[in-house]
Amino acid sequence: MTKLKLGPLTDDKPVKISVELPAAVHRDLVVYAQVLGRTTGQTAPEPSKLIAPMIERFMATDRAFAKARRDRSAQVVGGSTEKSG
Repeated sequence: MTKLKLGPLTDDKPVKISVELPAAVHRDLVVYAQVLGRTTGQTAPEPSKLIAPMIERFMATDRAFAKARRDRSAQVVGGSTEKSG
Protein backbone atom coordinates (compact mmCIF):
# COMPACT_ATOMS: atom_id res chain seq x y z
CA MET A 1 0.00 0.00 0.00
CA THR A 2 1.18 3.53 -0.73
CA LYS A 3 2.41 5.49 2.29
CA LEU A 4 1.42 9.15 1.86
CA LYS A 5 2.48 12.00 4.14
CA LEU A 6 -1.17 13.05 4.55
CA GLY A 7 -3.87 11.02 6.25
CA PRO A 8 -7.62 11.63 6.41
CA LEU A 9 -8.47 15.33 6.41
CA THR A 10 -10.04 16.86 9.50
CA ASP A 11 -12.98 19.21 9.27
CA ASP A 12 -11.86 22.60 10.57
CA LYS A 13 -13.20 26.13 10.18
CA PRO A 14 -11.39 27.46 7.10
CA VAL A 15 -10.01 30.88 6.31
CA LYS A 16 -10.51 31.74 2.66
CA ILE A 17 -7.57 32.78 0.52
CA SER A 18 -7.00 32.88 -3.20
CA VAL A 19 -3.95 31.15 -4.68
CA GLU A 20 -2.76 30.78 -8.26
CA LEU A 21 -1.07 27.46 -8.97
CA PRO A 22 0.80 26.27 -12.02
CA ALA A 23 -1.31 23.82 -14.03
CA ALA A 24 1.19 21.02 -13.37
CA VAL A 25 0.82 21.49 -9.59
CA HIS A 26 -2.97 21.35 -9.92
CA ARG A 27 -2.75 18.15 -11.96
CA ASP A 28 -0.53 16.64 -9.27
CA LEU A 29 -3.03 17.69 -6.59
CA VAL A 30 -5.81 15.94 -8.51
CA VAL A 31 -3.78 12.73 -8.70
CA TYR A 32 -2.74 13.03 -5.03
CA ALA A 33 -6.39 13.42 -4.02
CA GLN A 34 -7.30 10.27 -5.97
CA VAL A 35 -4.48 8.27 -4.36
CA LEU A 36 -5.37 9.63 -0.91
CA GLY A 37 -9.00 8.61 -1.41
CA ARG A 38 -7.97 5.08 -2.35
CA THR A 39 -5.49 4.68 0.52
CA THR A 40 -7.87 6.01 3.18
CA GLY A 41 -10.93 4.22 1.82
CA GLN A 42 -12.77 7.52 1.52
CA THR A 43 -13.93 9.46 -1.49
CA ALA A 44 -11.20 11.57 -3.05
CA PRO A 45 -11.20 15.05 -1.50
CA GLU A 46 -11.30 18.18 -3.61
CA PRO A 47 -7.72 18.94 -4.65
CA SER A 48 -7.97 22.43 -3.10
CA LYS A 49 -8.64 20.79 0.29
CA LEU A 50 -5.14 19.26 0.19
CA ILE A 51 -3.27 22.55 0.11
CA ALA A 52 -3.69 23.53 3.77
CA PRO A 53 -2.77 20.10 5.21
CA MET A 54 0.24 19.95 2.88
CA ILE A 55 1.45 23.37 4.00
CA GLU A 56 0.78 22.43 7.62
CA ARG A 57 2.77 19.21 7.21
CA PHE A 58 5.58 21.07 5.48
CA MET A 59 5.86 23.60 8.31
CA ALA A 60 5.62 20.88 10.97
CA THR A 61 8.60 19.04 9.48
CA ASP A 62 10.72 22.11 8.69
CA ARG A 63 13.36 22.13 11.44
CA ALA A 64 14.57 25.65 10.72
CA PHE A 65 11.01 26.97 10.98
CA ALA A 66 10.41 25.08 14.24
CA LYS A 67 13.60 26.54 15.72
CA ALA A 68 12.70 30.07 14.60
CA ARG A 69 9.21 29.68 16.07
CA ARG A 70 10.64 28.42 19.38
CA ASP A 71 13.15 31.28 19.48
CA ARG A 72 10.41 33.81 18.82
CA SER A 73 8.16 32.28 21.50
CA ALA A 74 11.02 32.39 24.00
CA GLN A 75 11.56 36.08 23.25
CA VAL A 76 7.88 36.88 23.77
CA VAL A 77 7.60 34.82 26.98
CA GLY A 78 10.91 36.12 28.29
CA GLY A 79 9.79 39.70 27.80
CA SER A 80 12.71 40.57 25.58
CA THR A 81 10.57 41.91 22.76
CA GLU A 82 10.40 45.66 22.61
CA LYS A 83 7.24 47.65 22.11
CA SER A 84 7.35 50.75 19.99
CA GLY A 85 5.62 53.78 21.22
